[in-house]
Amino acid sequence: MRSMLSPKKRRGLTFAALSAVSMLMLSGCGSQIAVLHPEGPVAQKEFNLIVWSFVLMAFVGIVVFGLFAYMLIKYRASRPGIEKTYDPNIEGNTKLEVTWTVIPVLIVIALAIPTVQTTYALKDPPASAHDPIEVDVTSADWKWIFQYPAQHIETVNYLVIPAGVPVKFMLTSVGPMNTFWVPELGGMEFTMPGADLGLWLEADKPGVYLGRGANFSGKGFAHMQFNVYSKTQTQFNQWVSTVKSKYPALTMNEATYLVKHQGLSPIMTFSSYPAASVAQNQNTQMGM
Repeated sequence: MRSMLSPKKRRGLTFAALSAVSMLMLSGCGSQIAVLHPEGPVAQKEFNLIVWSFVLMAFVGIVVFGLFAYMLIKYRASRPGIEKTYDPNIEGNTKLEVTWTVIPVLIVIALAIPTVQTTYALKDPPASAHDPIEVDVTSADWKWIFQYPAQHIETVNYLVIPAGVPVKFMLTSVGPMNTFWVPELGGMEFTMPGADLGLWLEADKPGVYLGRGANFSGKGFAHMQFNVYSKTQTQFNQWVSTVKSKYPALTMNEATYLVKHQGLSPIMTFSSYPAASVAQNQNTQMGM
């Protein structure tokens, strides 16, 4: 049976359907894009850089497509007298050559200056009235190990931090390299065997944020995720006290098994850990 819709209406409905599908895909079925929802000062600076880059590139795109449309209309073949005014030979045109050389240089400079400024600004901890804390992070096959040197406690596959307090993460790896990333709190940094790389992050308020490994590290890579629980300072102190009083200490044998065992580990909590646990297993992995 022939459709009652005209070809024009069918094309309109097809375009509308495709637009709806595209919008659904771009929206992620209602899920938010984490990097576009900063929840800390580090993430906010990086978000501002993303916005600036997007605005600049959008401006460039608008100008390019505007010029493209202008040329199509002005030099169309059907325009009366176009044969007499159109000259495709622009070789040796100094003004045009300077223009299309200078403009890309200016665009690169406009992107480079804020990028370099933001990169160097994030090397230092965010401004805060609170003293920063340190968390030592180790990626292993396939788990995340978090040690709190000042509190001398350890967690596996989850992280607790105080809100409004800068956190310095010292990152290393036992086994393959990976990437430590909490998108809503800031950018990522590598974890590599035998190296200690630093990263500053901070959460503005209490909440739960998803962290993940962003560097393919084997068959367990998909499970290299962890939750970051941001609590008030009082709640964080209470959590530390609870860990110290109710959870077991980590023995050296257990620590060795934890970092060497190539398998998934459940969420774990320890009231203390051997001081040389990670360093010793790093040296063992590297054959030192």
